[in-house]
Amino acid sequence: MAEEGERIVRPKRIFINNLDSYVARNIGKYLSTCVSGASLEEAEEGGEEEEKQSEHEDVADSNARQGLLQVVGTLSTPEEKLKFPVETYVISSRDELLNHLLESDVIIYNITEEPSQIEEASWAVSALHTEIENFESQKLFILLSTVMTWAKSKPLDPDDPEIPFTEDDYRRRKCHLDFKDHISDEKLVIKMGKSEAWMGETPALSIYGDGQNIIPLIHIADLASVIQNVVDHRPRTHYLVAVDDSAHTLEEIVKCISTHLGPGKTQKVSKEAAFLNKELTQLDIDHLLVNLRMEAVFLKENFNINWVSQTGIVENIESVVKEYKQSRGLLPIRICILGPPAVGKTTVSKLLCKHYKLHHIHIKDVITEAIENLERLAKSPPEDEEEGEEGPEASQELLDSIKENMEQNAGRLDDSYVIRFMKEKLKSMPCQNQGYVLDGYPKTYEQAKELFNSEEGEEEEESRSKAPRFDKTITPDYVISLDASDEFLKNRVINLPESIVAGTHYAQDRFLRALATFREINTEDETVLNYFDEAEIHPLHIDVSKDDDPQYRDVIKQITKGVGEPRNYGLTPDELAELELKQAEESLAQEAERKAELERMEAEEEAEKIARWEEWNSRLEEVKRQEHEMLEAQSVPLRNYLMKNVMPTLIEGLNECCKVRPDDPVDYLAEYLFKHNPQM
Repeated sequence: MAEEGERIVRPKRIFINNLDSYVARNIGKYLSTCVSGASLEEAEEGGEEEEKQSEHEDVADSNARQGLLQVVGTLSTPEEKLKFPVETYVISSRDELLNHLLESDVIIYNITEEPSQIEEASWAVSALHTEIENFESQKLFILLSTVMTWAKSKPLDPDDPEIPFTEDDYRRRKCHLDFKDHISDEKLVIKMGKSEAWMGETPALSIYGDGQNIIPLIHIADLASVIQNVVDHRPRTHYLVAVDDSAHTLEEIVKCISTHLGPGKTQKVSKEAAFLNKELTQLDIDHLLVNLRMEAVFLKENFNINWVSQTGIVENIESVVKEYKQSRGLLPIRICILGPPAVGKTTVSKLLCKHYKLHHIHIKDVITEAIENLERLAKSPPEDEEEGEEGPEASQELLDSIKENMEQNAGRLDDSYVIRFMKEKLKSMPCQNQGYVLDGYPKTYEQAKELFNSEEGEEEEESRSKAPRFDKTITPDYVISLDASDEFLKNRVINLPESIVAGTHYAQDRFLRALATFREINTEDETVLNYFDEAEIHPLHIDVSKDDDPQYRDVIKQITKGVGEPRNYGLTPDELAELELKQAEESLAQEAERKAELERMEAEEEAEKIARWEEWNSRLEEVKRQEHEMLEAQSVPLRNYLMKNVMPTLIEGLNECCKVRPDDPVDYLAEYLFKHNPQM
């Protein structure tokens, strides 16, 4: 009987375009865990409390019996590796894409993220429509569009603008001018078959305009659940609106996000200022300024959706922030830098803040900021107070006690006030979300205990366990102790320019006193480093005197090796532009250096060539000289013979020839030489 009552549902093949995009990845991951027809079974159960357990067991049995939905799709980045799809494709031609579409039971096209997909979705639905007679079974085409196709719609009742739009009003919708292609796709899909439309947005911290515009939202998991219901129910209506039940304004959303992810402050700027923000595209601006009140009537009446955020982002911000951090790996890094004066704590702290994008916490800055904040609160009227802030009277009273305390202690503030301000700073949203680098504080065991130990409500449990309990939300994860000898530190301070030393704790008397105090409090049994050892946060000791580098490159390298990779967002557009400019300058410098090196090598080769030529010429002259000397030496005997035997007779013959003056002097001279030859 059980077998006869079972409904046999063949696992459906779901095609999704650009599976590696944000929306498609989350929808595909959700659908890959769903059983075909599971939402139908859950809807039929009626939802009674006593039947819930058997419902889950039925779904589990169905999972094993029928199999999960099979998710396939295209990739915009071929190198992307996804685990949940059965198959992924890198399409080279439209014919290849059509074959994959025909193999699928459900085709989902998302046109909310990539403008290039708008034209492809239009082609896909038209191509499928031409093949409709060859379908082996009915196919479902779902188009994910944007609420911006409703952006210019006039209120249903001008006298009552709070009446929300529903699916039945889709024929009256008027689109934003920048989204004409989106509405054309919607109309085409409705004409060819069935469609669906929605869009969820995450606004920025700045409030553009008056902030009273209502932005429709839906959680990505709820969107995926809606698609699961569409696949299972195959509703007859051709157009669906998928939004949650919230009607949050831009101001409400921005304030909520700022409180939980930002500094807790918001500012209203003009709409025109949005166009000057380099981080916002035209589509971003359009979504931020949309004003639509919508209601998903069909979804609530006909679908069985396990809502994750039905009441909206403001009411569910804590779970949304948690998902946001986990999905993007945005985990806070908390670092404490300790060490003697002049060892370089502040320099190292700033370098780490720049590398990890953390907040620099320095005791002097914290006290100054806290006093300025109290002064602001003391002057502000009660209606300007924000949630969680003290009133003007309480702020003024605390401010007066602080000033009195500083007057009594020669400008210094008691630890009780300092620890209070430090706790407030470390518990602030920026430090909780991104993390911090604590610069040179706490200095003593007692300060660390007061700052990082749990609140008084847990003291009783702490005394029973005899083990201290630490506030994990503010206690640092990494403690770095920078070490150096007194002689090294003294020499470093002595060599500092007078302009830097004047008026600071680097002045000779103040520095020596501070160094002696540091050594004294760190030779006791209970030191600040002992506190962290007890907390199982073992400090990393680094001797900065081994490599006296003003840029602390080796120190930063050791710290980043222990801490690991950054866990915050990457570079901002301005930082990317600056980095690209720096890389371009480095490339030009390298090219100039390479060119200069090439010219230097050519000059050296030319000089070497000239030197070799001169050396060759010198050797050639020497050879000629030696040959001349050798010839001269070889000619001496011959000259002697001529001078002795030939020249006297020759000279006499020439003299006679001059006297006689014959007609043929040569013949006369020859006859004379023959007659007077000594050897004859």
